[in-house]
Formats: sequence, structure tokens, C-alpha cells
Amino acid sequence: MYIYSGASQPEESSHVDDQEKYEQFMARIEAGEKIEADDWMPDDYRQALIKLISMHGISEIMGALPEKEWVPKAPTLKRKLGIMAKVQDEMGHGQLLLRVAEDLMRPYGKTRGDLMDDLLSGDLKFHNVFHMPTKTWADAGMVGWLVDGAAIISQTNMLDASYGPYQRALQRICQEEVFHAQHGEAIIMALAEGTEHQRQILQESLNRWWSALLMFFGPKSADTTGSSKQDIMIKYRIRKSSNEELRQAFLDKYLPRVFSLGLTVPDETAHYDEEKGEWVYQQPDWNEFKQIIKNKGPRSKERLRLREVAYENNRWVRQALTSEAVGS
Repeated sequence: MYIYSGASQPEESSHVDDQEKYEQFMARIEAGEKIEADDWMPDDYRQALIKLISMHGISEIMGALPEKEWVPKAPTLKRKLGIMAKVQDEMGHGQLLLRVAEDLMRPYGKTRGDLMDDLLSGDLKFHNVFHMPTKTWADAGMVGWLVDGAAIISQTNMLDASYGPYQRALQRICQEEVFHAQHGEAIIMALAEGTEHQRQILQESLNRWWSALLMFFGPKSADTTGSSKQDIMIKYRIRKSSNEELRQAFLDKYLPRVFSLGLTVPDETAHYDEEKGEWVYQQPDWNEFKQIIKNKGPRSKERLRLREVAYENNRWVRQALTSEAVGS
């Protein structure tokens, strides 16, 4: 259901007309056409998009906060400028995506402001990795290298999404995320080639982030009816791959790179099964995952409080813009 309890549903025509529209809609998707904001769409398609895009947009904004903490503490001016540019990009991604979500929410009479209210009330979740602390400079690099690397795998999986506005936004976002991953990799490489102490803090950082990285793509679907969130998005061609397929793609790409740097992961069972053609690994604690996304993670309260203070401090800007628009 829609993220706003009690929200009025968009008016639609008779069930017969809706069935015809649904069949035409599915035919368009199967033909590779893009659905636009003003086109007719089934309610579960709209709901899935709103939840996906609003969570993605809010996560981009909340994801800027862990790295923002390292802007004044970055070791050189060059590093400060690099991480400042990355934070700016992430905020821009968030604004772009929330505008895309707002168009989908319009039939419900909702705006981007409602999304921010939902974030602060706990009704709208943000990605599990952005509830985590960034204790050292190595963590800032790990976010860029592996967290953004995981995001690229997830987002490129939707580069041909059936919803046109989201697909076009992802084209830009993925291009910029590649630079972010390269920025993080540069930090990681500098530490890996540095002193023994620098290599130690890098290994400690990877140990801290490993579970969160495995959780990044979400749990395997336990639903066998084809009605889970990921199944619905695959059905409507919003995404192509399952959570586990994306996690395997991440492990395929990054575990060899991790090992080539002489680093290890905190999982003695991790290995590639040649017979199955996939990585074997220890499942993370999915109960912990559920607690984290309920805003009970290590830095959940602090990050939400920062967002709340910024939102309140800039309320006058929104009011001024609204008054100006009304006055014109």
C-alpha cells in the first residue's frame, strides 16, 4: 500500500476499462516502451515506484551525511575538495529523485515536503549503510569504493527501467557514481600502499562494513507467490535481477579486488564455488538489518537529527519561495 496511511486513491474508470488499460500497459512494457508520469498505470506499479524512488532519493540525501563528517577532517586540501564535490553530487541526486517521486505522488495530493515529514516520523526508510558510523578516514574511502560500487551495480540494473523519468535520472546518476567510486578507490589505494598503520585501519574499516555491504541488496525473497517487492519490480520491468543476483554480481566484482590488496573479509567461509558458479558466504544477521532500517542503527538518531535541524533551519526559504509563487 501507499506510504501515506489514509491517502485517497486516484480516480479511475470502470473495472472493464481498467482491464483494457492494464493489458495495453503491459503490452507497452513488454514492447520496451517507456511509461511517463501522465500515462495511465496500475496502482501497484505506481506504489512500487513511489516506494523505490522516494527511498532512493532520501538515501542519497542521508548518504551525504557520513562523508560530510569528514570534510573538515580530510588529510589534504585535495581530499577535502574531492569529498566536498561528492557530497554536493549526492544531494543533487536526492533532489532530482524526489522530484521524480513527487510527480508520481501528485494524484494523491502529496509533495516532496510530505516525504521529508515521513522521513522524520520514521515512516520513510533510508538505506541501511547510511545508519553506520564513519570512524576513520578509511571509512570515507570504503563508502566511496564499496558502498558506491554496490550502488552502481544496483542502479545499472535499472538503467532500462520501464518508467521513463526514473530511467533518465539514473542515466545521469550512474555516470556520476562512477566518479564517486573512483574517488573512494583512490583513497583505498593510498591507504593500501601506505604504512602498516594505514593498512591496519583499512582492514579494520572493511571488517566493520562487511555485514552492511552484504545487507545492501536486501534479503533473498522468501515469497513463493510472485508478490514480493522485488518480484513486482521485475514483473513490471523496473529492475532485471533479484537481490541475490545483485549481491553475487557485487561479490564477483569486488572480492577479487579486495584479496588482491592483501585484505581479508571477516568470513572464513567465503569462497567461490566453481561447481555452482557462485560465491558462498555467511549470511548477515537479517534481524539486525530489520532493526537498522527501523532507525535503530548505530548512527540513526544522530543522522536524522541533523536532517531535522537542517530542514527546520531552512523552513523560511521554503516559505519565501511559496509566498513568492503565490504572489506572482
